[in-house]
Amino acid sequence: MLSQLIPLIKNKSSVFIKTTCLLSFIFLLFSCASRKKIVYYQNIDAMTTEQNANSYEVKIQPDDLLMIIVSAEDPEIAIPFNLSTISTQSDSNLQSASGQRTIQSYLVDRNGNIEFPVVGKIQIGGLTRTEALQSLKDKIRVYIKNPIINMRIMNFKISMQGEVNIPGTYSVSSERVTLIESLSMAKDLTIYGKRDNILVIREINGVKSYNRVDITKADFINSPFYYLAQNDVVYVEPNRTKVNASAVGPNTSVIISAVSILISLSVLIFK
Repeated sequence: MLSQLIPLIKNKSSVFIKTTCLLSFIFLLFSCASRKKIVYYQNIDAMTTEQNANSYEVKIQPDDLLMIIVSAEDPEIAIPFNLSTISTQSDSNLQSASGQRTIQSYLVDRNGNIEFPVVGKIQIGGLTRTEALQSLKDKIRVYIKNPIINMRIMNFKISMQGEVNIPGTYSVSSERVTLIESLSMAKDLTIYGKRDNILVIREINGVKSYNRVDITKADFINSPFYYLAQNDVVYVEPNRTKVNASAVGPNTSVIISAVSILISLSVLIFK
């Protein structure tokens, strides 16, 4: 009886092992990532540049915090056009040349206006930095000949969400940041991030818009969403592997390890 049972067990074990190997092969075959889904700028050699990078400028929006400094050949004449306050130790990095005072910022209100010394209320919301500077110069020329005006957005930030290595909100020191630079700030996408369907959410003058960007194709560098605007939100959607893994649960690795051990024991026992 035992002599008849042992061949039967061996035969079933052989079938089990072969089936397991076949399933493992199929799993590995379908789990291999396609180059088209991973590699960036795949068709860059075949494209031509359509957009002049130097033409891009962000537009000033409500709640922007602006640092505006007015200068003139005679510094005394420009003093009334600069808001200032007594500096403290915490804002010593913004101290003026005298080391005594700091420049205050202008908050753009919900209607796109700022209150400027001497001149009064000025509408700059929706204007580019160049347009806003020109508007200020036109108004200040009434009082100062050849004024020099510097302007900077102090609270320029972007938010990175989803399948990036370090999600969060990032402050940007310049007013020019690309989508790729923002992804680099977040230490790039995880292996589970969909590189062909990155969502950029933007609000301009109270109107929200969105666009999906495929960074595996180089022509996205000509997209209006290649350069980011202040307060943009970038969301990287998880791929199917990550979604399926979340459905299976955290015990997947334990189950796979247990099956591997069983297969190894079966091979040793029925060898």
